[in-house]
Amino acid sequence: MNRSSTPSVPRVVPLTPRGQRTRGKLLRAAETLFGEKGYEHASIADITREAEVALGTFYVYFPDKQSIFVEVVDDLGTRLRRLIAEAVAGCEDRMAVEREGLRTFFQFASQQRHLYRIVRQAEFVDEACYRRYYDRFARGYVSGLKRAMDAGEVNRLDPEALAYCLMGMGDFLGMRWVLWEGDAGLEHVLDTAMAFIRHGLEARPAVATTGNKKGPRKPRGPRSKT
Repeated sequence: MNRSSTPSVPRVVPLTPRGQRTRGKLLRAAETLFGEKGYEHASIADITREAEVALGTFYVYFPDKQSIFVEVVDDLGTRLRRLIAEAVAGCEDRMAVEREGLRTFFQFASQQRHLYRIVRQAEFVDEACYRRYYDRFARGYVSGLKRAMDAGEVNRLDPEALAYCLMGMGDFLGMRWVLWEGDAGLEHVLDTAMAFIRHGLEARPAVATTGNKKGPRKPRGPRSKT
């Protein structure tokens, strides 16, 4: 497997409201089944039964199973990025953006329980789709970090490397406390994550050094009288 999606297959966008509803039902059914059964075991017939449409209707909108899988992954990424953008729109500084972004990701992963499994499968079903999912997140992240660096809110580091560091942290925290535990009370996790982010990101004034590298002097004891 591990084939790459290509732009040669055009995406069929229905013009009528009925067509849009049918296509949406197929996408929702595919998301459910890819999450529950996995890509290999979910068939097109399964998807159409779940969506309650005729088997032939599938091919009106999608040429094959891989194409609908790719769109499911792209759609999950689009929805998540939109929610995060809306959540952080009113934040006043980068630290607030980081906290609200993490919180929104945790909430989305909690509601979309198949997110992790579907995205993980994409690495083997369609590598281009898998990389695109993370690349689109990274591009928005890099832009925000650059603005924060210019504003003096964040230490000036490689913004792309920093974006992937932060994305990786959020990904694994969500896996541990949302996917594995299903814990809705994540404030303590957010507190720990933000303490770490602040220590590594928040710009601080440089500490003046005196050039004395020997460290502080130990106090002398009383001199003996001779």
